[in-house]
Amino acid sequence: MPARRRVRRVMGAAFFRRTGDHYEPLHLAESMWGRGQLHGVAVGGLLARAVEEAVAEAGRAELVPARFHVDLFRPATMLPTYASATIVRTSRRLALVDAQVVQDGSPVARATASFLLPTEAPTGKVWSGADRATVPPPSVVPESDEPRVPYFASRNGWSDNFGEHQNDGRHTVWHTGVPMVVGERPTPFQAVASIGDTASMVTNWGTGGVEYINTDYSLALSRPPAGLEIGLRAVDHVAHDGIAVGTAEVFDRSGTIGSATVTALGNARRAVDFGHDSGESHAGNPGA
Repeated sequence: MPARRRVRRVMGAAFFRRTGDHYEPLHLAESMWGRGQLHGVAVGGLLARAVEEAVAEAGRAELVPARFHVDLFRPATMLPTYASATIVRTSRRLALVDAQVVQDGSPVARATASFLLPTEAPTGKVWSGADRATVPPPSVVPESDEPRVPYFASRNGWSDNFGEHQNDGRHTVWHTGVPMVVGERPTPFQAVASIGDTASMVTNWGTGGVEYINTDYSLALSRPPAGLEIGLRAVDHVAHDGIAVGTAEVFDRSGTIGSATVTALGNARRAVDFGHDSGESHAGNPGA
């Protein structure tokens, strides 16, 4: 079968359904860390949606997202979920926004974001890395904004077979943003803000699976993504006494757009292990 036909799309995908004043988590939002628990892609994406909505309602469409930080300090579960955001500082050139996700009356995650006004670029030369990530070939992953299973590269070439990439090679992932809410198309910011959580996967995935669980993640962006397709490539991983810090390059089809960092705790007893998995069991989870 040609590789082009192997791309597995996820039809009708979304992480939440809007129900009155709250969001109902759907199956696609469920984490692999434990049944009934939401993964960070869904939680972070809902926070990004709230942040972006607050900036739009303030009439600041000229500003672009430059930083997005998420603290995942309490397990989010498949309960009715509330998300809100507040602009805490605004000026001609910036807006700072706080957001939170609440379940059962208590916050389970929070985010801070900065939106900046684009300006004329300085002409002075500054050092920049030359080793940049490249997108998967179109023969394997055709260009598309439709949600699909993520593709990985490591010691092995690009594939959506998770088990093929359980090794100590440098990991790269290629995602397509999933709608946060049924009936809505995600914005490029929502796509990259949610996918930023998978920096933990590309930086913490090794021979024993993903043995660290991230407590936060941060994005720093020089520009918004050109579309909904986003890649992350591991840049570094350092760990001491069960505390790990991972850094990943963030890129789209036009090139590198920023970086993502994650702080994580060792969680080997509940590792997400793909070593004996063909990857088929995760075909329905673009947030894996």
